[in-house]
Amino acid sequence: MSSKPEPKDVYQLNGTGPTPSPCASDGPGRDPLAGTSEFLGPDGVGVEVVVIESRANAKGVREEDALLENGSQSNESDDVSTDRGPAPPSPLKETSFSIGLQVLFPFLLAGFGTVAAGMVLDIVQHWEVFQKVTEVFILVPALLGLKGNLEMTLASRLSTAANIGQMDTPKELWRMITGNMALIQVQATVVGFLASIAAVVFGWIPDGHFSIPHAFLLCASSVATAFIASLVLGMIMIGVIIGSRKIGINPDNVATPIAASLGDLITLALLSGISWGLYLELNHWRYIYPLVCAFFVALLPVWIVLARRSPATREVLYSGWEPVIIAMAISSVGGLILDKTVSDPNFAGMAVFTPVINGVGGNLVAVQASRISTFLHMNGLPGENSEQAPRRCPSPCTTFFSPDVNSRSARVLFLLVVPGHLVFLYTISCMQGGHTTLTLIFIIFYMTAALLQVLILLYIADWMVHWMWGRGLDPDNFSIPYLTALGDLLGTGLLALSFHVLWLIGDRDTDVGD
Repeated sequence: MSSKPEPKDVYQLNGTGPTPSPCASDGPGRDPLAGTSEFLGPDGVGVEVVVIESRANAKGVREEDALLENGSQSNESDDVSTDRGPAPPSPLKETSFSIGLQVLFPFLLAGFGTVAAGMVLDIVQHWEVFQKVTEVFILVPALLGLKGNLEMTLASRLSTAANIGQMDTPKELWRMITGNMALIQVQATVVGFLASIAAVVFGWIPDGHFSIPHAFLLCASSVATAFIASLVLGMIMIGVIIGSRKIGINPDNVATPIAASLGDLITLALLSGISWGLYLELNHWRYIYPLVCAFFVALLPVWIVLARRSPATREVLYSGWEPVIIAMAISSVGGLILDKTVSDPNFAGMAVFTPVINGVGGNLVAVQASRISTFLHMNGLPGENSEQAPRRCPSPCTTFFSPDVNSRSARVLFLLVVPGHLVFLYTISCMQGGHTTLTLIFIIFYMTAALLQVLILLYIADWMVHWMWGRGLDPDNFSIPYLTALGDLLGTGLLALSFHVLWLIGDRDTDVGD
């Protein structure tokens, strides 16, 4: 009978051997096979036995397939674990030369962007709106620092997501793009509004004078500038990160500097143009100021709904406000220093150098913070690897002279400061900007301020990123706003101090004023 070989096949498939004798059970959860008596019975029963055996056969095949699938999954899991084992050291394959080579071009591009922003500020500081509404100067570091609070955070967040494979499929890519673009629009609108309030308060405290039209002018200019700049720069960042992955470049090395290459120039140009245009309507269409503010505020619900759809941005939407708001306040203090320094005719030449020193320091520390964050993400999730996140402050020797990849990148970034600033200073001199003659003593004071700024920032970044990781906070969302804001404050403060010292020691050849 043709059905006789089937029990043998069934047993073979079930892995119990060729013996055709029945067994009560072939294993946990497996039905007993048909008995021999049933198999030798009448034809009708025989047919029934064939059906039963066929079901057993199918079940055996399914069970074997399941076992094979589990085995393959186990192997795949082993492969994944094997792949993930060497994944954390993958950044170690980067040599100092490769890091420097990848960072150099974006760094120079970003630096020339800050030089262009400095030249713009050097020109617009003489405009009537900057002379009559001096609080606009307070907005400059806050809004230029907004690229650190939002665009650089976006670049770091997307770079990490790209490096750990969260943007490999079109669905993941689209969800990441829409969620992050909506998120930065929400943050830009809110932070722009708060920056205008800080500018009004910091401008009112020293003088005791408050003007409602000027307050509305600052609010409308700040919110519109922050919204438009974040929209443009966010789209540029997404294109840079996707392009970097396609050509095999680590996005951490190029995304954050390029975020700043046009960021300062675009933001400052928008702030100058919008504030000037609104200032022209100060005596004719004053009601346009609250209308501009109301328009951008009315768009907030749309961006909130889009940002909540993505799990990654939903968390930042709820918990990511503290760093950007505190960073905005820190940058505003730097803006107050800029306002009081540039308003003095003796130090008018400082305006052209402020975006440069702030931008360079912020760019370098953002690269370092993004690299450390990616390295930690490759080892697990925030708060998991306590050995990777020391709670105490590292020693400077550990930060700059240890053999690990993060220390190596810190050395490379620090060594870029002097040659980079020399190129930027020479460019400013050739363009005859800043009302300042580049004497040797001026260059020494300027380089001292720049080196001290970057040295402090890189050390703080090493401590802050690991500390936040140990606390269960994602450094991509929390560290860069603080670091770039501190860069603005340190850069503006040290530069102002250098100009004051030069003026006090009587370096008249420097010609720091007009």
